[in-house]
Amino acid sequence: MSTRYVSGTQLARLLGDVPHERPYYAALARAVRGLILDGRLALRTRLPAERDLATALGVSRTTVTAAYDRLRDEGFVESRQGAGSWTALPPTNMSAPAARGLPSVSVPFGAGQFGMAYAPEGPGFIDLGCATPAAPAIFDEAVAAGVASLARYSSGPGYEPAGIAELRETIAATYEARGVPTRPDQIVVTTGAQHAFTLLIQALVEPGDSVLVERPTYPHALGALRRRGARLVPVGVNEGWDLELIAGSMRQAAVRVAYTIPDFQNPTGRLMGDADRAALVEAARRADAFVIADETFAELAHDPAADRMPPMAGYDTGGRVITIGSSSKLMWGGLRIGWIRATAPLARRIVLAREAVDMASPVLDQLIVRELLLRLGEVRAERASHLVRSRDALAAALRERMPDWEFTLPDGGMSLWVRLGAPVASLLAEAAGRYGVRVVPGPVFGVDGVLEDCVRLPYVLPPDVLRAAVDRLAQAYREVEAAPLAGPLPAYV
Repeated sequence: MSTRYVSGTQLARLLGDVPHERPYYAALARAVRGLILDGRLALRTRLPAERDLATALGVSRTTVTAAYDRLRDEGFVESRQGAGSWTALPPTNMSAPAARGLPSVSVPFGAGQFGMAYAPEGPGFIDLGCATPAAPAIFDEAVAAGVASLARYSSGPGYEPAGIAELRETIAATYEARGVPTRPDQIVVTTGAQHAFTLLIQALVEPGDSVLVERPTYPHALGALRRRGARLVPVGVNEGWDLELIAGSMRQAAVRVAYTIPDFQNPTGRLMGDADRAALVEAARRADAFVIADETFAELAHDPAADRMPPMAGYDTGGRVITIGSSSKLMWGGLRIGWIRATAPLARRIVLAREAVDMASPVLDQLIVRELLLRLGEVRAERASHLVRSRDALAAALRERMPDWEFTLPDGGMSLWVRLGAPVASLLAEAAGRYGVRVVPGPVFGVDGVLEDCVRLPYVLPPDVLRAAVDRLAQAYREVEAAPLAGPLPAYV
């Protein structure tokens, strides 16, 4: 059993206002079950003693005992004499309905992610598994300018393990503009954000180290951490960042690194507030941990004129915050250029380590990214215009066709995080594939099989394509609703 625990006061705060319906123990059990299913209460977390929770909630101990009994019967709580009770997840069942034909629609995007099995793709297939846009209108100009600059580098070896000086200077200037003094020697250019993250965990994490991760979070980060042999410590962010629980988890698990996506979090779209950023950095200081802040989505506010949140590094005075940036979401996925902002000594250490992996990132891609960064305002404005139009079209279609599905309209990012109202996300993903739509179910974004009532729906595609996708998802969901239960649900681990 895990050493993680939650006190009666903490659990009462997470539960909020439990509906005072009869019998109350059933409402309490349902509320705790909801916390487990959406990841806010981690699996294998020791629950408070019945007396402690009863005191915190202002109810009788008998009520809490009955709620725990119901949760044990349902498989959401396990207990052992002398060891207490802790959260668990029961087995779930599903069925596989018959296939259907695919209606036709023209889609300008191709292959998806995450290795999920679907019907063969064709001209009518809609990929909602990939949250990456097409290149901006000024892309060709940036390419031409980059090619024109290439002659300055082509007479040399072309290997710049830290990245070409021009790009590092430009990236450092973007942090300066956001209020965080940064020198070029603090920047390491990488071959995409995933490459940046992999280099960082190789430098900072040893097998067996505890790494705090958000739930839900970016799936490929979880994969990299598992391959490194890290012990994952998930904290739920479906309802935002609970810094008291995060700080407690960091202490209890002796966390070495905390990985966070504070800006328009992938997949929820949430934006971490000023006070929470400061509190997270302070919690890391107290736990003697590093914070890896993934700012891949930081430039994707839907209102480019709105006040921007300072980078996480702006709250750091001890070199604990390491930032990841990327060109792929703002500019184009085909530009495999990312970067790391760290202290100069750590940057040098990363440069030395990466030479055994890939030597350096492509010079031409770096020159193109620099040109786009020099016209950052234009790129942000164009991207925001397209994303808002598609976001609103997707939201309107969902409200019309699937009014019971719940979501919060984000102020930035590229996707809606949608609650289905039932733990059938994996079932829906399979059925949607037969209707010609790829969607990624919630468990892919988590650690231990929860989030089965959520799906991520990106809105990078044109509005008409998104409306067609929702029509197909509605059909697939009706199929799932009508299906009998049979067979085990495949686990995402």
